[in-house]
Amino acid sequence: MNKYISIKEPNITQSKVFKEVLIVKPSMFYDYRGNIYTSYHKESYEDLLPEGVEFIHDKFAESNKNVLRGLHGDAKTWKLVSCVWGEIYEVIVDMRQEALTYKKWESFTLKSNDYTQIIIPPRFINGYYVKSEQAIFHYKLAYSGEYFDVEDQMTYRWNDPTIGIQWPCTNPILQERDR
Repeated sequence: MNKYISIKEPNITQSKVFKEVLIVKPSMFYDYRGNIYTSYHKESYEDLLPEGVEFIHDKFAESNKNVLRGLHGDAKTWKLVSCVWGEIYEVIVDMRQEALTYKKWESFTLKSNDYTQIIIPPRFINGYYVKSEQAIFHYKLAYSGEYFDVEDQMTYRWNDPTIGIQWPCTNPILQERDR
């Protein structure tokens, strides 16, 4: 199995629900030893963000099975999210009141052996549920100015009836903020 795709050419498509949300399949190299992929290459991603905005820092969250994190977001941060270990059920919700897709949501299954990444624009919230025994969620953040931390973020209940997300669970492990 010898297959090579240039690191400068990830496969990028739009989500089925939100034209602003992009799905990225990184380039891969496979051979008899396994594989290697590029999770980020500045030149490949910089045209996907508004001028003057670039990815600044990365965060990783390790969680156990049945943990649900989110729904969080803010008005200025772009996120590039992926699952680097395990499997998660990722949900994105449009919180732009003027949009035709306001409070609509879309879900994705992200797996460490699939390598799919999602670019989430500002004013969208996201959350995820851990389906595997453990998972490591990675998000790369892009914004201008200071970072919006917890006190400046939008937070919605994981089971907000006005959004109506169909999670693959009924009794997840939650942090107080997400209740």
